[in-house]
Amino acid sequence: MKNKILHFTLMGIFIFLSINGSFGVEKKKVTVQTPLKAGTVNNVLDFGAKGDGKTLDSPSINRAIEEAAAKGGGTVYFPAGTYLSVSIRLKSNISLYIDQGATILAASTSDGFKYDPAEPNVWGDSLQYQDFGHSHWHNSLIWGENLENISIMGPGVIWGKGLVRGASNAPEGSGNKAIALKWCRNVIFRDFSILMGGWFGILATGVDNLTIDNLKIDTNRDGMDIDCCLNVRISNCSVNSPRDDGICLKSSFGLGIPRATENVTITNCQVSGFTEGSLLDGTYKRNEQAAGGNGPTGRIKFGTESNGGFKNITISNCVFTFCRGLALEAVDGALLEDITITNITMRDIVNAPIFLRLGERMRGPADAPGGELRRIIISDITVYNADPRSGCIISGDPGHDIKDVRLSNIRIYYKGGGTKEQAEREVPGFEKEYPEPYRFGTLPSYGFFIRHADGVQLDNIEVSFMENDMRPAFFLDDVKNADFMFVKAKKAEGIPSISLKNVTNLNIFRSLNLADRKIDKAENEKL
Repeated sequence: MKNKILHFTLMGIFIFLSINGSFGVEKKKVTVQTPLKAGTVNNVLDFGAKGDGKTLDSPSINRAIEEAAAKGGGTVYFPAGTYLSVSIRLKSNISLYIDQGATILAASTSDGFKYDPAEPNVWGDSLQYQDFGHSHWHNSLIWGENLENISIMGPGVIWGKGLVRGASNAPEGSGNKAIALKWCRNVIFRDFSILMGGWFGILATGVDNLTIDNLKIDTNRDGMDIDCCLNVRISNCSVNSPRDDGICLKSSFGLGIPRATENVTITNCQVSGFTEGSLLDGTYKRNEQAAGGNGPTGRIKFGTESNGGFKNITISNCVFTFCRGLALEAVDGALLEDITITNITMRDIVNAPIFLRLGERMRGPADAPGGELRRIIISDITVYNADPRSGCIISGDPGHDIKDVRLSNIRIYYKGGGTKEQAEREVPGFEKEYPEPYRFGTLPSYGFFIRHADGVQLDNIEVSFMENDMRPAFFLDDVKNADFMFVKAKKAEGIPSISLKNVTNLNIFRSLNLADRKIDKAENEKL
């Protein structure tokens, strides 16, 4: 008599399951008695999976899912082993549980394996409003569409070894996402790791009531893209993505409608740009030339796809390490509003620690209205060893101001090294370009560059440099109704603290070693 004990989480309840059987007796399924109701646990080995890393196991996995779904739902269980797979098709009321020592391994098309084809998009073959990755979901390792009550849990690994990173030159039958969901609700992702997630480790589009908790993602492009989603909770995750974004909120036109991403919390997370794979193996290697020579990416970002907008979002208690800074971008119309960000630490940041961008790329229907970026609160931020080219950037468009931004309790230590020639540089608008801080080039200020903004309040802000910098700390251009309160800035001898160009109604209170003052109008002035 052999006794096995399976210990795993099912529907939020810890279930301890004892299975008793004799040698030579095969059990196809196990019925689990819970305090709520009976459920089905299908062990993929009982459906023909080998778990040897050589046999294609996805047909067996899909049979286990289909049988559980036919009985009303249940858990599909992966014991220790390596399960070579192409597309795994989720069903409603199904949980995948990947146990310790279990790996779902993405097969490669170079070995003759084929993923489900990319399904037709509402836009047909046109990719005018979003790229190929945001237009298809079925060509993935694990996918689901129009589902409810689904989860992927357990301490195992999803290894996207055979996934491709993009659409160009990809072999026919390729898969390019580890997990992709479209039009789903009541979804839980918890405890597993993703290594090499392809184009997206997780792509969730039109997914409502989504919980992502305690994941480790170490990948070669985006860690997770939360696109056109409502009621999302992301917590306790570590995302390492040197070549693209870590945690990225988007609102694309992939669904055929401009749907906002709203009611989102991101808390207790870490993002980084270490060499791919070195988060999970604990080596934390660094490549200064990652992401096309512009340094690693690995950040938390809103955008670039921003057709539906972003509303009612909070980010708190997060750590950025060796990556780009926080980015909020509205460039395709719609609203980015009511955002609160607090308790963030950043170290070794390779571009702007804070990037707020309102632009006019307008990749969407021709009748889309212009966007707005407004009512943003950012507080309690500490940044050490930030890149000298880009200070924090708050940049709207001529005639389209960023509005009502409040920054408080922020300390930023820059590398420094800026020159007097850089302080005189004219910065192009780039309103219709892809929004990235590096496009602005080296800025004429080392601390903050604020342009086309109305209602910016800086309270208890301190910026400094480690190597002497010959640029002013602040540069304001076409700014209305700005308040500087308890603002401190290190400056080189003979260099002004602040440069003003077409500024109206600036209030300075106990700041920058300047006398308290109100400036009604400054066309071109240095203080």
